[in-house]
Amino acid sequence: MSTKLANPAPLGLLGFGMTTVLLNIHNAGFFPLDSMILAMGIFYGGLGQILVGMMCFKRGDTFGTTAFTSYGLFWLTLVGLIVMPKMGLAASPAAFMGWYLALWGLFTGFMFIGSLCYPLAKQVVFGSLTILFALLSIQHFTGSELLGRIAGFEGIFCGLSAIYFGVAQVLNAEYGREILPIGSKKAAPAASTAAVAA
Repeated sequence: MSTKLANPAPLGLLGFGMTTVLLNIHNAGFFPLDSMILAMGIFYGGLGQILVGMMCFKRGDTFGTTAFTSYGLFWLTLVGLIVMPKMGLAASPAAFMGWYLALWGLFTGFMFIGSLCYPLAKQVVFGSLTILFALLSIQHFTGSELLGRIAGFEGIFCGLSAIYFGVAQVLNAEYGREILPIGSKKAAPAASTAAVAA
């Protein structure tokens, strides 16, 4: 029996990307928030990414474990923030939601820095997600509807970039050659003598 493990990242990217596109179609003003978006947030974007994070853990992938598990839990907390007030719990004021989104933006910014040694497609996902969180955070602090719509369109781009990256990995692996380009992975810098000695 083969001990080779499958790459779980495409599954996580598709769960993240598709859920992000749907939510941001709402943010851009095309459709109201409904059960379809919330269900995607719970199951595909939420639980799906958490499972992928655990699969990345099995493969020894610290970046993937941190990213997929965190964003899976992000989707579950976001659904909770939307649904819990309907159950009688106090809703968070807009400014407090701004801080929630700002913290996720800060986390994503650090993950973007980590993505710089990976293919360009991954950098685009994390870079555009950092911008999305910044826009949404500022929108909640200011109450600007225009900024919310701009964030929606930017979020659609972010989600589509994740879908592209996920599909590209699947097709490239299946055909054994580059079907959809994702950019080359950058080589890790060689450790300095001082760092090795330490």
